[in-house]
This record gives sequence, structure tokens and C-alpha cells, in this order.
Amino acid sequence: MFDNLTDRLSQTMQKLRGKGRLTEESIRDALREVRIALLEADVALPVVQSFTGQVRERALGQEVAQSLTPGQTLIKIVHDELVRVMGQENQSLDLKAAPPVIVLVAGLQGSGKTTTTAKLARMLINEQKKKVMTVSCDVYRPAAIEQLRTLSEQVGASFVPSEASDKPVDIARNAVASARRQFMDVLLVDTAGRLHVDADMMDEIRALHKAIDPHETLFVVDSMTGQDAANTAKAFSDALELTGVVLTKTDGDARGGAALSVRHITGKPIKFIGSGEKTDALTPFHPERIASRILGMGDVLSLVEEVQRSVDQGKAEKLARKIRKGRGFSLEDFREQLEQMQNMGGIGNLVDKLPGMANMPDQIKSQVDDRQTRHMIAIVNSMTPQERHFPDVIRGSRKKRIAAGSGTTIQEVNKMLKQYGQMQKMMKKFGKGGMSKMMRKLGKLQGQMPSGGFPR
Repeated sequence: MFDNLTDRLSQTMQKLRGKGRLTEESIRDALREVRIALLEADVALPVVQSFTGQVRERALGQEVAQSLTPGQTLIKIVHDELVRVMGQENQSLDLKAAPPVIVLVAGLQGSGKTTTTAKLARMLINEQKKKVMTVSCDVYRPAAIEQLRTLSEQVGASFVPSEASDKPVDIARNAVASARRQFMDVLLVDTAGRLHVDADMMDEIRALHKAIDPHETLFVVDSMTGQDAANTAKAFSDALELTGVVLTKTDGDARGGAALSVRHITGKPIKFIGSGEKTDALTPFHPERIASRILGMGDVLSLVEEVQRSVDQGKAEKLARKIRKGRGFSLEDFREQLEQMQNMGGIGNLVDKLPGMANMPDQIKSQVDDRQTRHMIAIVNSMTPQERHFPDVIRGSRKKRIAAGSGTTIQEVNKMLKQYGQMQKMMKKFGKGGMSKMMRKLGKLQGQMPSGGFPR
């Protein structure tokens, strides 16, 4: 997400960084580049006009002229305006109501409503320890009810069964009664979608909304539709009392226009962004963090949260104890680390959140490929237990067998073994106190860094 926009804006901002003086002409040229970048990202024209107008007004005022670091100050202004356009701060689900808190999930067909319902259930169960029930009121799409039933079982949510012959309003009312009887904390109501906004759809969703009076009404929209996503959200917002938006399929959207348009056009906050089909692929939308990522400054906070959420702390501690005792780092340990990285969305997702990655040369970016990680895991899986613990025995004929078993080449097996050897050396250093030395160095470095990030 935002790949194209990040590349364009990072290049523009890089030209300004460190400049001791900014002229009106250089500011105008920079804003022209920013405008083109936003339009290419499919950001709605009114949003682009408002954004560039606000930046120009602040940039040509005293704020930049009186700054000791005008280039950095202008970058901060662009950052602040990005945050303003996207909504200032994250607005989570409001669960401050008498249980069961009813959350209605609406949207067009194919936008990812059912998957999002399951993702929300998983998040509420795992992170907030809520008792969650789900129900499907989609009596039109084949297997929609069964899909939600299966996903609900996977995430540990209770499910209210329904039939395609039932009326959506009756299904919803029955689910509310069932949630009350079973003392549920949250009831998630998945609704039917259409291929486009039409009168029948709006009448049905209004009737459903009136029947159950949800505390939260979320509009799920496919981010890959760009500014059309914002226009569709506006149509729903005019018909319903929306409380928030969920952007889905952000992993397939390199532009990011929807994220920058939705809040401005609808006035409703983006509460979550979803990527992929897995039920853990839903994260809160933090405008300030997203703005930093757009400008190539990374998103370390989200990266830390991702690690805390995805990494098996027990396994990590077990490996740390093993290394401290000098018992070595085996290929099985190496595979486990690769699998942990895959659980966090892969190396591409991690790199996206690291500061300065936007300025990385294209030839290096192209090498950041999760297929290599999957190949390495397959190579280790093709080895015998003896080979995983004693890799020195892996010679010509064994390499040939391992390559054939993993669907790779002997060259890839050699490359993986070399990378494992480098990581093994690093782990040995950690075992000899290298980790504590590294942490002390990081502590000193952090103490030397200026606080507050941007100049004020």
C-alpha cells in the first residue's frame, strides 16, 4: 500500500531535506510534484486541492521562513496535513454500551465483509477477551452463511445459524435475542452486498439498521477501487448512520488513494485496514503512522506491535536460553525464525515499516521477496533430522536430493546454507554476550538522538 505515492513523495521531500533556505518558487515546484503524486495515487480531486492549499498556506507563512531548518519544517507540514486529511488519530470500536454491543457490517458485494466480520471477531476475542457472536444476514450470495459459520469456528466465535429462505430482519432480531440469552459482549452482524449501490439494497439495509439499532455501523470498502471507494462510502453514509470505515485488500493497492480520500469525503473515520484472507490480517488504522510510512519514515510502533502479536514469546525465550547456554543454533531453529517472519506478514511487510526503506535502490527492493523465505523453509523441510542438526554432512548427492524434494536448485540450497551459516555466527556472538553489548550500543545511540522527531 502507498508504494507509488511513497516513492514520489519521498523523492520530492528528499530534495528539500537539509536546505538552508526555501524560496517561493522551490515551494511551488515541490507542491506541484506533491499534487501530481496524489492524483496518480487516485486521491479524489477535492482532497488534493484542500491538501495542497493548506500546505501552501502554511509553507508560505512565517512557520517555514523563521525556521532554522526550513526543509525539515516543510516536510513536517506535509506530514501534519496527511494526518489531518486521514483523521488525526485512531478511533477504535466503541464498546461502551450495554452488552451485547451490536456491530453492523455493510458494503458492496466482493468488498470482503464476511472475512472482515471474522477478523473483527478474532481481534475482539484475542486482544480484548470478549465473548463474540456472529450472524449472517446475506441470504442472496451462495454459501455466504456457511462461509461465516466456518470462519467463526476458526476464530472461536459463537455463530447463529440462519437459512437462505429467512428474512434478513428476522435473522438479525433472532441473533440479538440469542446474544442476550447467552450473555455475549459483542454481536457482529454481516449483511448482504450488491454489485453496485441500488435502491433495493439501501431499503433493506435501512430496515435492518432500524430493527436492531446497532451501536457501531461499519462500511467495508475495497481500497483498490481508489477514489470510487470514497464515493461509495459517501452514498452509504448518506443512507445510514455510519460510525466508521474498514479498508480491505490494502496489500493489493499500491496507490493508497482511498485511505487519503475516505475521511475527507465521508467525514467518517477509517477504523481498520485489512490485507489478505487470513483472519489475523486486520490492524487498527493510525493516521500518524500511515503518514510517516507515506513519507518513507517507517512505522516502528506498528512493527513492534506486530512482533508482540505474532511472535511466539515462549519459543523466542526457549531459543534465547539455548543460545546463552552455548547449545548452538540448528537449521530447525533457523526454519522457526523464518516461519515467525512469515507470521508477521513476510519480509516485505517488515521492510515497509522500517525507516528509510523508501530511499532504498530499486535493484535492492526487487530482492525483497517472500518467495525466497518460502523456498528456504521448503529446503529445510526436505532435510533429514540428522542433516538439520549436523549440516556439515550435506554434500553433493544430499544437496541434489534436498533440491529435488523442495522444488529448488542446488544453487538455492547452497545459498540457503550460506545464509544459515552467517546467522549461526551471529547467534554465537549473542551467546558470548554480544547481545548485551549490542543493546548497550543501541542505548547510547538512542541517548544521542534528538527527541521529538521533527523540528517544531
